[in-house]
Amino acid sequence: MEKIKHSHVAVRDVKLHVAEIGEGPKVVVFLHGFPEIWYTWRHQMIGVADAGYRAIAIDFRGYGLSDQPLDPEKGSFADLVEDAVALLDALGIAKAFLVGKDFGALPAYLVAAVKPDRVCGVITLGVPFMLPGPSVLPYHLFPNGFYILRWQEPGRAEADFGRLDVKTVIRNIYILFSRSELPVASDDQEIMDLVNESTPLPPWFSEEDLAAYASLYEKSGFRFPLQVPYRSLGREYPLADPKVSAPALLIMGEKDYVLKFPGMEDYIRTGQVKHFVPNLDITFMPEGSHFVHEQLPEQVNSLVVDFLNKQTI
Repeated sequence: MEKIKHSHVAVRDVKLHVAEIGEGPKVVVFLHGFPEIWYTWRHQMIGVADAGYRAIAIDFRGYGLSDQPLDPEKGSFADLVEDAVALLDALGIAKAFLVGKDFGALPAYLVAAVKPDRVCGVITLGVPFMLPGPSVLPYHLFPNGFYILRWQEPGRAEADFGRLDVKTVIRNIYILFSRSELPVASDDQEIMDLVNESTPLPPWFSEEDLAAYASLYEKSGFRFPLQVPYRSLGREYPLADPKVSAPALLIMGEKDYVLKFPGMEDYIRTGQVKHFVPNLDITFMPEGSHFVHEQLPEQVNSLVVDFLNKQTI
């Protein structure tokens, strides 16, 4: 970890926090999800660097040590896509592999769709190809207390999170998202009420890890993270008939709660997702949770490095 270098890189209207390790022309850019940050990729960064790749992990705009945009409530997935391309430009990288986790999967695939000449391959964990827009998820099939619906309500998550310190919010979400059930609150509950304060952290997530996450979210807060992904997920992304031609790998934990989203497991297992990503390989990990890359890092690193090594640049 101490060999990971940190810097800030100007892209568009913000400076992004960039962590990197490794050298050489073969570059892997890691894009985090929520409630994650660059640190979520600590195991994978070292794994791909040891395999001869240059590993780069960012904090998205509005997250962690990256700048806040001037008007967070106008943020959208288009910002993340444009930031990723601008980062490659700023660092003089012609082409890279993109690895996205959770909502980070969306900009990873979208960059590959709109700038295919800049992407060697795409790996996503926990979320397949999805195009932001009104029909991105079948919201009418989710229970009223589903966490995404709750967090899309202006002010509701802010009030819920505001009852607790940042570290406890991150702790609770990590515990919730590590389970195999959908996070759903009853009418008399908020999402934070779903976790008892005596519930232990997952065994693969230490108090030191939690402190690292908390320190970064204490810097950024939750204003932009609630906007992107949650409140901007239904905003149309202007891309007709999207196709990702690059080779791709989807890694899913069998115990990932995302598989309980209505229609999600069928979309993946029946191969419907390959309409958008025809060169997609799918790997299911039987014991894997939503945080499979932190839970089973050696296995995930092996899958990632094997995929990278198979591709030609």
